[in-house]
Amino acid sequence: MFITFEGPEGAGKTTQISRVHDFLKNRGISCIAVREPGGTNIGNRIRELLLDPKLNEMKQRTEILLYAASRTQLVEEVILPELASGKVVLCDRYVDSSIAYQGYGANWNIDEVVTINQIATGRVLPDRTYLLDIPVQFGQKRLQIRGDQKDRIELKEKLFHTRVREGYLQLAKEEPNRFQYVDATGDVEEVYQQIIADLSLLLPIKE
Repeated sequence: MFITFEGPEGAGKTTQISRVHDFLKNRGISCIAVREPGGTNIGNRIRELLLDPKLNEMKQRTEILLYAASRTQLVEEVILPELASGKVVLCDRYVDSSIAYQGYGANWNIDEVVTINQIATGRVLPDRTYLLDIPVQFGQKRLQIRGDQKDRIELKEKLFHTRVREGYLQLAKEEPNRFQYVDATGDVEEVYQQIIADLSLLLPIKE
């Protein structure tokens, strides 16, 4: 099973993926967690370019294609082989991120973003996508508390991130069978329990 975690900045995806990964492993379910952009040697090199706050001259089409290139490498090198071996694959961001960020956030042609990613992934789609939703101002406050240096995407204006969130909500509305909405405004445990409640219906999880 292929499961992705999506959401605006500060939603807590990385924390939840780590917890879900441990939850599944402790119950005897073979799984792997990967992230985007990255997850492979080539993908990690691309990630450095994409998130470098100094590269403000990066063109929008360049950004879209770099994300797609990283995604291609991840799908072919990791995701497909791991799925074929019977593992559950947990992925921190996937195609929906490109649609939300480059399509809705940056106002790029959404059909073009979709087409590029269909080519990049060979139309490999997740079985379940958890959308960790959080208001923009709430997410930005979390980032401030975290205190890490912001990357090139996190530094974009509030309006950009507002459009990203709206894009995610629209995607979830269009594909209700794949998306599972998760209110990410609560504490880590509350968010985790929302995910586990749904995951327990999808996988043969032993208590």
